[in-house]
Amino acid sequence: MPASTLGALFEIQSPPPITSPAAVVRKDKQGVAHAPSDRELDEIQLERRQPTADGSSSLVPESQTPVTPGDLERHIASPGDQAVDSVPAVTSPPRTKWRLLSACLMNFANGLNDSAPGALIPYMEKDYHIGYAIVSLIFVSNALGFVLAAPLTHALEMKLGRSRTYSLSMSLLAAGYVIIICKPPFPAVVANFFLLGLGIAINLALNNVFCANLANNTAALGGLHGAYGIGGIMGPLVATALASNGVRWSYYYSINLAMSLVNLAFAVWAFQKYEKDLPVQLLTALQHTASQQAHGSHPPSRTHLLKQALKNKTTLLGALFIFAYQGAEVSISGWVVSFLISYRHGDPSHVGYVSAGFWAGITAGRFLLSQPAHLIGEKRSVIGLVVGSVAFQLMTWFIPNIIGDAVAVAIVGLLLGPVYPCATAVFSKLLPRSMHTSSLSFISAMGSSGGAVSPFFTGLLAQNVGTYVLHPICIGLYGVMLVGWISLPRISKRSE
Repeated sequence: MPASTLGALFEIQSPPPITSPAAVVRKDKQGVAHAPSDRELDEIQLERRQPTADGSSSLVPESQTPVTPGDLERHIASPGDQAVDSVPAVTSPPRTKWRLLSACLMNFANGLNDSAPGALIPYMEKDYHIGYAIVSLIFVSNALGFVLAAPLTHALEMKLGRSRTYSLSMSLLAAGYVIIICKPPFPAVVANFFLLGLGIAINLALNNVFCANLANNTAALGGLHGAYGIGGIMGPLVATALASNGVRWSYYYSINLAMSLVNLAFAVWAFQKYEKDLPVQLLTALQHTASQQAHGSHPPSRTHLLKQALKNKTTLLGALFIFAYQGAEVSISGWVVSFLISYRHGDPSHVGYVSAGFWAGITAGRFLLSQPAHLIGEKRSVIGLVVGSVAFQLMTWFIPNIIGDAVAVAIVGLLLGPVYPCATAVFSKLLPRSMHTSSLSFISAMGSSGGAVSPFFTGLLAQNVGTYVLHPICIGLYGVMLVGWISLPRISKRSE
Protein backbone atom coordinates (compact mmCIF):
# COMPACT_ATOMS: atom_id res chain seq x y z
CA MET A 1 0.00 0.00 0.00
CA PRO A 2 1.08 3.36 -0.80
CA ALA A 3 2.13 4.31 1.78
CA SER A 4 1.79 7.84 1.87
CA THR A 5 -0.52 7.50 4.86
CA LEU A 6 1.99 7.21 7.78
CA GLY A 7 2.17 10.87 8.62
CA ALA A 8 -1.51 11.38 8.01
CA LEU A 9 -2.44 8.90 10.75
CA PHE A 10 -1.02 11.24 13.33
CA GLU A 11 -1.97 14.63 11.94
CA ILE A 12 -4.29 16.33 14.38
CA GLN A 13 -7.20 18.29 13.05
CA SER A 14 -10.68 19.37 13.96
CA PRO A 15 -12.85 16.24 14.24
CA PRO A 16 -16.63 15.73 14.02
CA PRO A 17 -18.98 17.39 16.49
CA ILE A 18 -19.26 16.81 20.20
CA THR A 19 -22.47 17.90 21.80
CA SER A 20 -21.43 17.86 25.46
CA PRO A 21 -18.28 18.61 27.48
CA ALA A 22 -18.24 14.99 28.59
CA ALA A 23 -17.20 14.05 25.11
CA VAL A 24 -13.84 15.75 25.64
CA VAL A 25 -11.32 13.65 27.50
CA ARG A 26 -7.89 14.28 28.94
CA LYS A 27 -5.06 11.75 28.93
CA ASP A 28 -2.81 11.17 31.89
CA LYS A 29 0.87 10.27 31.65
CA GLN A 30 0.05 6.67 30.93
CA GLY A 31 -2.24 7.65 28.08
CA VAL A 32 -5.42 6.64 29.95
CA ALA A 33 -8.43 8.73 29.01
CA HIS A 34 -10.44 10.50 31.73
CA ALA A 35 -13.52 12.67 31.43
CA PRO A 36 -13.08 16.16 32.98
CA SER A 37 -14.47 16.57 36.47
CA ASP A 38 -17.03 19.20 37.44
CA ARG A 39 -14.23 21.18 39.05
CA GLU A 40 -12.20 21.10 35.82
CA LEU A 41 -15.20 22.28 33.83
CA ASP A 42 -15.67 25.16 36.27
CA GLU A 43 -12.00 26.06 35.95
CA ILE A 44 -12.33 26.17 32.15
CA GLN A 45 -15.04 28.78 32.48
CA LEU A 46 -13.08 30.76 35.12
CA GLU A 47 -9.98 30.79 32.91
CA ARG A 48 -11.92 32.75 30.34
CA ARG A 49 -11.92 35.71 32.74
CA GLN A 50 -8.96 38.06 32.22
CA PRO A 51 -7.81 40.75 34.69
CA THR A 52 -8.54 44.34 33.74
CA ALA A 53 -6.51 47.44 34.51
CA ASP A 54 -8.32 48.04 37.84
CA GLY A 55 -7.68 44.51 39.02
CA SER A 56 -11.20 43.24 38.44
CA SER A 57 -12.10 40.35 36.18
CA SER A 58 -14.12 40.52 33.05
CA LEU A 59 -15.25 37.81 30.68
CA VAL A 60 -13.31 37.86 27.45
CA PRO A 61 -15.73 37.68 24.54
CA GLU A 62 -14.99 34.84 22.16
CA SER A 63 -15.03 37.26 19.26
CA GLN A 64 -11.90 38.96 20.67
CA THR A 65 -9.85 35.78 20.45
CA PRO A 66 -10.72 34.17 17.15
CA VAL A 67 -9.32 30.69 16.63
CA THR A 68 -8.98 29.10 13.26
CA PRO A 69 -8.64 25.34 12.70
CA GLY A 70 -4.96 25.98 12.00
CA ASP A 71 -4.58 27.73 15.37
CA LEU A 72 -6.29 24.78 17.03
CA GLU A 73 -3.88 22.34 15.43
CA ARG A 74 -0.84 24.39 16.45
CA HIS A 75 -2.17 24.63 19.99
CA ILE A 76 -2.60 20.89 20.33
CA ALA A 77 0.74 20.08 18.72
CA SER A 78 2.66 22.51 20.94
CA PRO A 79 5.28 20.89 23.21
CA GLY A 80 4.23 20.63 26.79
CA ASP A 81 0.53 20.96 26.13
CA GLN A 82 -1.72 18.49 27.84
CA ALA A 83 -3.35 16.23 25.26
CA VAL A 84 -7.00 17.00 24.64
CA ASP A 85 -8.78 14.62 22.33
CA SER A 86 -12.26 14.49 20.92
CA VAL A 87 -13.77 11.05 20.70
CA PRO A 88 -17.01 11.04 18.71
CA ALA A 89 -18.55 7.62 18.32
CA VAL A 90 -19.47 6.15 14.94
CA THR A 91 -23.16 6.55 15.78
CA SER A 92 -22.95 10.08 17.23
CA PRO A 93 -23.57 12.34 15.41
CA PRO A 94 -25.64 10.19 13.02
CA ARG A 95 -23.76 11.35 9.90
CA THR A 96 -20.46 9.99 11.24
CA LYS A 97 -21.29 6.44 10.12
CA TRP A 98 -21.94 7.71 6.59
CA ARG A 99 -18.64 9.58 6.65
CA LEU A 100 -16.86 6.38 7.69
CA LEU A 101 -18.58 4.44 4.90
CA SER A 102 -17.57 7.13 2.40
CA ALA A 103 -13.95 6.95 3.57
CA CYS A 104 -13.94 3.14 3.19
CA LEU A 105 -15.40 3.36 -0.33
CA MET A 106 -12.72 5.86 -1.33
CA ASN A 107 -10.00 3.59 0.02
CA PHE A 108 -11.53 0.60 -1.77
CA ALA A 109 -11.26 2.56 -5.03
CA ASN A 110 -7.65 3.48 -4.15
CA GLY A 111 -6.87 -0.21 -3.83
CA LEU A 112 -8.41 -0.90 -7.25
CA ASN A 113 -6.19 1.81 -8.72
CA ASP A 114 -2.89 0.91 -7.05
CA SER A 115 -2.90 -2.84 -7.62
CA ALA A 116 -3.86 -2.90 -11.32
CA PRO A 117 -0.66 -1.63 -13.05
CA GLY A 118 1.28 -4.80 -12.23
CA ALA A 119 -1.22 -6.88 -14.22
CA LEU A 120 -1.60 -4.28 -16.99
CA ILE A 121 2.07 -3.50 -17.66
CA PRO A 122 2.58 -6.37 -20.20
CA TYR A 123 -0.40 -5.10 -22.21
CA MET A 124 0.75 -1.47 -21.99
CA GLU A 125 4.19 -2.47 -23.29
CA LYS A 126 2.66 -4.31 -26.22
CA ASP A 127 0.20 -1.55 -27.06
CA TYR A 128 2.75 1.28 -27.01
CA HIS A 129 5.75 -0.79 -28.20
CA ILE A 130 7.85 0.32 -25.24
CA GLY A 131 10.24 -1.45 -22.88
CA TYR A 132 10.47 -1.88 -19.14
CA ALA A 133 12.46 1.31 -18.58
CA ILE A 134 9.86 3.56 -20.24
CA VAL A 135 6.78 1.94 -18.74
CA SER A 136 8.26 2.23 -15.23
CA LEU A 137 7.94 6.02 -15.50
CA ILE A 138 4.33 5.63 -14.36
CA PHE A 139 5.61 4.70 -10.88
CA VAL A 140 7.77 7.83 -10.73
CA SER A 141 4.99 10.22 -11.74
CA ASN A 142 2.50 8.53 -9.42
CA ALA A 143 4.85 8.91 -6.43
CA LEU A 144 5.56 12.55 -7.31
CA GLY A 145 1.85 13.18 -6.90
CA PHE A 146 2.00 11.66 -3.41
CA VAL A 147 5.03 13.75 -2.46
CA LEU A 148 3.39 16.98 -3.68
CA ALA A 149 0.23 16.21 -1.70
CA ALA A 150 2.12 16.04 1.62
CA PRO A 151 2.51 19.84 2.05
CA LEU A 152 -0.65 20.73 0.09
CA THR A 153 -3.37 18.69 1.77
CA HIS A 154 -3.60 20.68 4.99
CA ALA A 155 -3.50 24.02 3.14
CA LEU A 156 -6.23 22.88 0.75
CA GLU A 157 -8.48 21.83 3.60
CA MET A 158 -7.98 25.12 5.41
CA LYS A 159 -8.92 27.04 2.26
CA LEU A 160 -11.66 24.86 0.78
CA GLY A 161 -13.05 22.89 3.71
CA ARG A 162 -13.27 19.11 4.04
CA SER A 163 -16.15 18.51 1.63
CA ARG A 164 -14.68 20.63 -1.19
CA THR A 165 -11.23 19.11 -0.69
CA TYR A 166 -12.71 15.65 -1.20
CA SER A 167 -14.48 17.03 -4.26
CA LEU A 168 -11.16 18.28 -5.66
CA SER A 169 -9.52 14.91 -4.97
CA MET A 170 -12.26 12.95 -6.74
CA SER A 171 -12.31 15.44 -9.64
CA LEU A 172 -8.56 14.96 -10.20
CA LEU A 173 -9.07 11.20 -10.27
CA ALA A 174 -12.06 11.39 -12.63
CA ALA A 175 -10.17 13.65 -15.05
CA GLY A 176 -7.17 11.33 -15.04
CA TYR A 177 -9.30 8.23 -15.68
CA VAL A 178 -11.18 9.85 -18.56
CA ILE A 179 -7.92 10.68 -20.34
CA ILE A 180 -6.42 7.21 -19.77
CA ILE A 181 -9.57 5.48 -21.04
CA CYS A 182 -9.14 7.36 -24.34
CA LYS A 183 -5.63 5.78 -24.66
CA PRO A 184 -3.60 8.94 -25.32
CA PRO A 185 0.12 8.92 -26.24
CA PHE A 186 2.22 7.35 -23.50
CA PRO A 187 3.66 10.67 -22.17
CA ALA A 188 0.07 11.70 -21.41
CA VAL A 189 -0.45 8.41 -19.55
CA VAL A 190 2.62 9.17 -17.42
CA ALA A 191 1.30 12.67 -16.69
CA ASN A 192 -2.08 11.27 -15.72
CA PHE A 193 -0.52 8.90 -13.19
CA PHE A 194 0.76 12.06 -11.49
CA LEU A 195 -2.84 13.30 -11.24
CA LEU A 196 -3.92 9.93 -9.86
CA GLY A 197 -1.18 9.98 -7.23
CA LEU A 198 -2.08 13.52 -6.17
CA GLY A 199 -5.82 12.81 -5.97
CA ILE A 200 -5.39 9.57 -4.02
CA ALA A 201 -2.86 11.05 -1.59
CA ILE A 202 -5.24 13.90 -0.68
CA ASN A 203 -8.23 11.71 0.14
CA LEU A 204 -6.05 9.08 1.82
CA ALA A 205 -4.56 11.63 4.22
CA LEU A 206 -7.98 13.05 5.11
CA ASN A 207 -9.51 9.59 5.55
CA ASN A 208 -6.72 8.40 7.85
CA VAL A 209 -7.00 11.48 10.06
CA PHE A 210 -10.80 11.23 10.19
CA CYS A 211 -10.72 7.57 11.28
CA ALA A 212 -7.86 8.13 13.74
CA ASN A 213 -9.99 10.74 15.55
CA LEU A 214 -12.98 8.45 16.13
CA ALA A 215 -13.57 6.91 19.56
CA ASN A 216 -13.15 3.38 18.20
CA ASN A 217 -10.27 4.41 15.93
CA THR A 218 -8.63 0.97 15.84
CA ALA A 219 -11.74 -0.61 14.33
CA ALA A 220 -12.27 2.37 12.02
CA LEU A 221 -8.70 2.28 10.70
CA GLY A 222 -8.96 -1.50 10.35
CA GLY A 223 -12.05 -1.10 8.20
CA LEU A 224 -10.43 1.68 6.18
CA HIS A 225 -7.30 -0.29 5.32
CA GLY A 226 -9.25 -3.52 5.02
CA ALA A 227 -11.29 -1.85 2.27
CA TYR A 228 -8.03 -0.88 0.55
CA GLY A 229 -6.82 -4.45 0.76
CA ILE A 230 -10.04 -5.78 -0.77
CA GLY A 231 -9.65 -3.32 -3.63
CA GLY A 232 -6.02 -4.40 -3.98
CA ILE A 233 -7.09 -8.03 -4.37
CA MET A 234 -9.86 -7.28 -6.87
CA GLY A 235 -7.81 -4.93 -9.07
CA PRO A 236 -5.46 -7.51 -10.64
CA LEU A 237 -8.26 -10.08 -10.89
CA VAL A 238 -10.54 -7.77 -12.87
CA ALA A 239 -7.70 -6.23 -14.92
CA THR A 240 -6.34 -9.64 -15.95
CA ALA A 241 -9.82 -11.00 -16.75
CA LEU A 242 -10.60 -8.03 -19.02
CA ALA A 243 -7.24 -7.75 -20.78
CA SER A 244 -6.86 -11.50 -21.35
CA ASN A 245 -10.26 -11.60 -23.07
CA GLY A 246 -9.37 -8.99 -25.65
CA VAL A 247 -10.66 -5.88 -23.85
CA ARG A 248 -8.26 -2.96 -24.29
CA TRP A 249 -6.24 -2.43 -21.09
CA SER A 250 -7.29 1.20 -20.73
CA TYR A 251 -10.97 0.25 -20.42
CA TYR A 252 -10.22 -1.20 -16.99
CA TYR A 253 -10.10 2.39 -15.72
CA SER A 254 -13.76 2.89 -16.58
CA ILE A 255 -14.45 1.00 -13.33
CA ASN A 256 -12.26 3.47 -11.44
CA LEU A 257 -13.99 6.36 -13.21
CA ALA A 258 -17.40 5.11 -12.07
CA MET A 259 -16.13 4.70 -8.50
CA SER A 260 -14.64 8.20 -8.47
CA LEU A 261 -17.96 9.74 -9.57
CA VAL A 262 -19.88 7.77 -6.93
CA ASN A 263 -17.36 8.77 -4.27
CA LEU A 264 -17.49 12.39 -5.40
CA ALA A 265 -21.24 12.62 -4.81
CA PHE A 266 -21.18 10.55 -1.61
CA ALA A 267 -18.23 12.38 0.01
CA VAL A 268 -19.62 15.84 -0.77
CA TRP A 269 -22.91 14.87 0.90
CA ALA A 270 -21.41 13.00 3.87
CA PHE A 271 -18.87 15.67 4.79
CA GLN A 272 -21.14 18.64 4.12
CA LYS A 273 -20.84 21.30 6.88
CA TYR A 274 -18.02 19.32 8.47
CA GLU A 275 -16.23 22.49 9.64
CA LYS A 276 -19.33 23.71 11.50
CA ASP A 277 -19.09 20.61 13.68
CA LEU A 278 -16.03 21.81 15.61
CA PRO A 279 -16.02 20.24 19.08
CA VAL A 280 -16.01 21.75 22.56
CA GLN A 281 -12.25 21.37 22.22
CA LEU A 282 -12.29 24.85 20.68
CA LEU A 283 -13.13 26.31 24.09
CA THR A 284 -9.81 25.15 25.50
CA ALA A 285 -8.01 26.54 22.46
CA LEU A 286 -9.67 29.90 23.07
CA GLN A 287 -8.33 30.09 26.61
CA HIS A 288 -4.88 29.04 25.45
CA THR A 289 -4.85 31.67 22.70
CA ALA A 290 -6.00 34.37 25.13
CA SER A 291 -3.25 33.33 27.54
CA GLN A 292 -0.65 33.50 24.78
CA GLN A 293 -1.81 36.99 23.83
CA ALA A 294 -1.59 38.08 27.48
CA HIS A 295 1.92 36.71 27.99
CA GLY A 296 3.28 37.33 24.51
CA SER A 297 4.18 33.67 23.92
CA HIS A 298 3.92 31.88 20.60
CA PRO A 299 3.96 28.18 19.68
CA PRO A 300 6.81 26.95 17.50
CA SER A 301 6.30 27.36 13.78
CA ARG A 302 5.89 24.48 11.35
CA THR A 303 9.31 25.28 9.86
CA HIS A 304 10.93 25.04 13.28
CA LEU A 305 9.22 21.73 14.01
CA LEU A 306 10.30 20.35 10.62
CA LYS A 307 13.92 21.35 11.28
CA GLN A 308 13.73 19.63 14.65
CA ALA A 309 12.29 16.52 13.01
CA LEU A 310 15.06 16.34 10.41
CA LYS A 311 17.66 16.37 13.20
CA ASN A 312 15.92 13.52 15.01
CA LYS A 313 17.53 10.07 14.71
CA THR A 314 14.19 8.23 14.72
CA THR A 315 12.88 10.41 11.89
CA LEU A 316 15.88 9.73 9.67
CA LEU A 317 16.05 5.99 10.38
CA GLY A 318 12.27 5.70 10.05
CA ALA A 319 12.39 7.44 6.68
CA LEU A 320 15.09 5.01 5.51
CA PHE A 321 13.07 2.02 6.73
CA ILE A 322 9.80 3.08 5.06
CA PHE A 323 11.67 4.10 1.88
CA ALA A 324 12.98 0.54 1.59
CA TYR A 325 9.67 -1.06 2.67
CA GLN A 326 7.51 0.70 0.11
CA GLY A 327 10.19 0.25 -2.53
CA ALA A 328 10.06 -3.54 -2.06
CA GLU A 329 6.25 -3.64 -1.85
CA VAL A 330 5.63 -1.63 -5.03
CA SER A 331 8.42 -3.40 -6.93
CA ILE A 332 6.95 -6.84 -6.21
CA SER A 333 3.43 -5.74 -7.05
CA GLY A 334 4.54 -4.02 -10.26
CA TRP A 335 7.10 -6.46 -11.67
CA VAL A 336 6.42 -10.00 -10.44
CA VAL A 337 3.99 -10.66 -13.32
CA SER A 338 6.59 -9.57 -15.89
CA PHE A 339 9.17 -11.83 -14.20
CA LEU A 340 6.86 -14.84 -14.42
CA ILE A 341 6.17 -14.16 -18.09
CA SER A 342 9.87 -13.73 -18.99
CA TYR A 343 11.54 -16.40 -16.85
CA ARG A 344 8.76 -18.91 -16.15
CA HIS A 345 7.14 -18.55 -19.58
CA GLY A 346 3.80 -17.94 -17.94
CA ASP A 347 0.66 -17.05 -19.84
CA PRO A 348 -0.26 -13.39 -19.13
CA SER A 349 -3.90 -14.41 -18.85
CA HIS A 350 -3.01 -16.67 -15.90
CA VAL A 351 0.04 -15.23 -14.12
CA GLY A 352 -1.65 -11.83 -13.88
CA TYR A 353 -3.55 -13.23 -10.91
CA VAL A 354 -0.30 -13.68 -8.93
CA SER A 355 -0.31 -9.96 -8.16
CA ALA A 356 -3.76 -10.40 -6.60
CA GLY A 357 -2.32 -13.16 -4.41
CA PHE A 358 0.39 -10.80 -3.19
CA TRP A 359 -2.20 -8.19 -2.19
CA ALA A 360 -4.35 -10.86 -0.57
CA GLY A 361 -1.31 -11.84 1.50
CA ILE A 362 -0.74 -8.25 2.62
CA THR A 363 -4.42 -7.86 3.58
CA ALA A 364 -4.49 -11.16 5.49
CA GLY A 365 -1.21 -10.30 7.21
CA ARG A 366 -2.55 -7.03 8.52
CA PHE A 367 -5.69 -8.66 9.86
CA LEU A 368 -4.17 -11.90 11.20
CA LEU A 369 -0.60 -11.09 12.23
CA SER A 370 -0.73 -7.49 13.51
CA GLN A 371 -2.15 -8.42 16.93
CA PRO A 372 0.25 -11.37 17.54
CA ALA A 373 3.12 -9.10 16.49
CA HIS A 374 1.96 -6.52 19.02
CA LEU A 375 1.82 -9.16 21.78
CA ILE A 376 5.31 -10.46 20.96
CA GLY A 377 6.70 -6.94 20.63
CA GLU A 378 6.83 -4.85 17.47
CA LYS A 379 10.61 -4.43 17.36
CA ARG A 380 11.30 -8.16 17.66
CA SER A 381 8.43 -9.14 15.35
CA VAL A 382 9.53 -6.92 12.48
CA ILE A 383 12.99 -8.54 12.43
CA GLY A 384 11.41 -12.00 12.13
CA LEU A 385 8.94 -10.87 9.48
CA VAL A 386 11.66 -9.30 7.32
CA VAL A 387 13.95 -12.33 7.61
CA GLY A 388 11.02 -14.54 6.59
CA SER A 389 10.36 -12.28 3.60
CA VAL A 390 13.98 -12.74 2.48
CA ALA A 391 13.59 -16.53 2.61
CA PHE A 392 10.42 -16.62 0.52
CA GLN A 393 11.79 -14.02 -1.91
CA LEU A 394 14.70 -16.38 -2.53
CA MET A 395 12.22 -19.22 -3.16
CA THR A 396 10.42 -17.10 -5.74
CA TRP A 397 13.75 -16.43 -7.44
CA PHE A 398 15.12 -19.97 -7.54
CA ILE A 399 12.11 -22.32 -7.66
CA PRO A 400 11.38 -22.85 -11.39
CA ASN A 401 7.69 -23.46 -10.93
CA ILE A 402 4.89 -20.96 -11.48
CA ILE A 403 2.60 -22.41 -8.81
CA GLY A 404 5.43 -22.52 -6.27
CA ASP A 405 6.39 -18.95 -7.13
CA ALA A 406 2.78 -17.78 -6.77
CA VAL A 407 2.53 -19.33 -3.30
CA ALA A 408 5.89 -17.87 -2.25
CA VAL A 409 4.88 -14.38 -3.45
CA ALA A 410 1.61 -14.59 -1.50
CA ILE A 411 3.55 -15.57 1.66
CA VAL A 412 5.93 -12.64 1.13
CA GLY A 413 2.83 -10.41 1.11
CA LEU A 414 1.54 -12.13 4.27
CA LEU A 415 4.81 -11.43 6.10
CA LEU A 416 5.14 -7.85 4.86
CA GLY A 417 1.53 -7.00 5.74
CA PRO A 418 1.94 -6.31 9.48
CA VAL A 419 5.32 -4.56 9.08
CA TYR A 420 3.77 -1.19 8.25
CA PRO A 421 1.41 -0.97 11.27
CA CYS A 422 4.16 -2.29 13.56
CA ALA A 423 6.55 0.39 12.32
CA THR A 424 3.85 3.04 12.82
CA ALA A 425 3.41 1.96 16.45
CA VAL A 426 7.14 2.01 17.17
CA PHE A 427 7.76 5.41 15.53
CA SER A 428 4.89 6.95 17.50
CA LYS A 429 6.45 5.70 20.75
CA LEU A 430 9.95 6.92 19.92
CA LEU A 431 9.04 10.36 18.55
CA PRO A 432 8.19 13.26 20.87
CA ARG A 433 4.50 14.05 20.62
CA SER A 434 5.25 17.58 19.45
CA MET A 435 7.04 16.21 16.36
CA HIS A 436 4.52 13.53 15.34
CA THR A 437 2.99 15.50 12.47
CA SER A 438 6.21 16.88 10.97
CA SER A 439 8.31 13.72 11.45
CA LEU A 440 5.72 11.23 10.26
CA SER A 441 4.81 13.40 7.26
CA PHE A 442 8.47 13.39 6.24
CA ILE A 443 8.66 9.61 6.73
CA SER A 444 5.51 9.19 4.62
CA ALA A 445 6.93 11.32 1.80
CA MET A 446 10.13 9.27 1.81
CA GLY A 447 8.03 6.11 1.61
CA SER A 448 6.31 7.43 -1.50
CA SER A 449 9.73 8.22 -2.97
CA GLY A 450 10.83 4.66 -2.30
CA GLY A 451 7.68 3.45 -4.06
CA ALA A 452 8.90 5.34 -7.14
CA VAL A 453 12.68 4.93 -7.12
CA SER A 454 12.81 1.16 -6.59
CA PRO A 455 10.31 0.06 -9.28
CA PHE A 456 11.78 2.63 -11.68
CA PHE A 457 15.32 1.25 -11.30
CA THR A 458 13.93 -2.28 -11.44
CA GLY A 459 12.44 -1.46 -14.84
CA LEU A 460 15.61 0.34 -15.93
CA LEU A 461 17.82 -2.65 -15.10
CA ALA A 462 15.28 -5.14 -16.41
CA GLN A 463 15.54 -3.44 -19.80
CA ASN A 464 19.23 -4.41 -19.99
CA VAL A 465 19.67 -7.60 -17.95
CA GLY A 466 16.18 -9.02 -17.40
CA THR A 467 13.35 -8.90 -14.87
CA TYR A 468 15.12 -11.34 -12.48
CA VAL A 469 16.75 -8.18 -11.02
CA LEU A 470 13.49 -7.75 -9.07
CA HIS A 471 14.67 -10.31 -6.51
CA PRO A 472 18.19 -9.06 -5.69
CA ILE A 473 16.79 -5.52 -5.51
CA CYS A 474 14.09 -6.60 -3.04
CA ILE A 475 16.55 -8.61 -0.95
CA GLY A 476 18.84 -5.57 -0.83
CA LEU A 477 15.90 -3.43 0.32
CA TYR A 478 15.09 -5.97 3.06
CA GLY A 479 18.70 -5.61 4.21
CA VAL A 480 18.32 -1.82 4.37
CA MET A 481 15.12 -2.30 6.38
CA LEU A 482 16.93 -4.52 8.91
CA VAL A 483 19.83 -2.08 9.30
CA GLY A 484 17.50 0.87 9.80
CA TRP A 485 15.27 -1.06 12.21
CA ILE A 486 18.07 -2.41 14.40
CA SER A 487 19.62 1.06 14.57
CA LEU A 488 16.46 2.64 16.04
CA PRO A 489 16.76 3.84 19.65
CA ARG A 490 15.39 1.64 22.39
CA ILE A 491 11.80 2.32 23.44
CA SER A 492 11.65 3.83 26.91
CA LYS A 493 8.67 4.88 29.00
CA ARG A 494 7.28 8.27 28.15
CA SER A 495 7.76 10.93 30.76
CA GLU A 496 5.30 13.32 29.14
